[in-house]
Amino acid sequence: MSTVQKSLRMPDALAKAIMSAADATGRDFTAVANELLHEAVAMRRCPGIAFMDGATGRRAVIAGTGVDVWEVVYVYEHADRDVGRLRQAFNQLTEPQLRAALAYATVYPEDIRRRIAENDAWTPERIAHEFPAFVPPSQ
Repeated sequence: MSTVQKSLRMPDALAKAIMSAADATGRDFTAVANELLHEAVAMRRCPGIAFMDGATGRRAVIAGTGVDVWEVVYVYEHADRDVGRLRQAFNQLTEPQLRAALAYATVYPEDIRRRIAENDAWTPERIAHEFPAFVPPSQ
């Protein structure tokens, strides 16, 4: 990924808030500022999408729901891209919320592909190996 160096003036309170977030996560100012800028651009490009922290890091979610965007896309693809079946699978979500998730996937496909690949990597064998307590005893 190429980068461009730019000078940016910001209010002192904003710089302090970013520095506080950087200190809290053990990351540098630039990394946190870039993450926040990326998320702000993504939310502006895809209204209805937000970002939240979780066990696998920050991820795109449908705002106000906690439903990961990649999960909606995964179901949509496995439902042969049938919007009716998608609505049935996520009957708690509105059509605009589902459209927001699909729009995000169109604009940021690499994010969605990475999340789906990470999920698909959790095979039953890997779970049994890494988390043996989750495997029921043999009959």
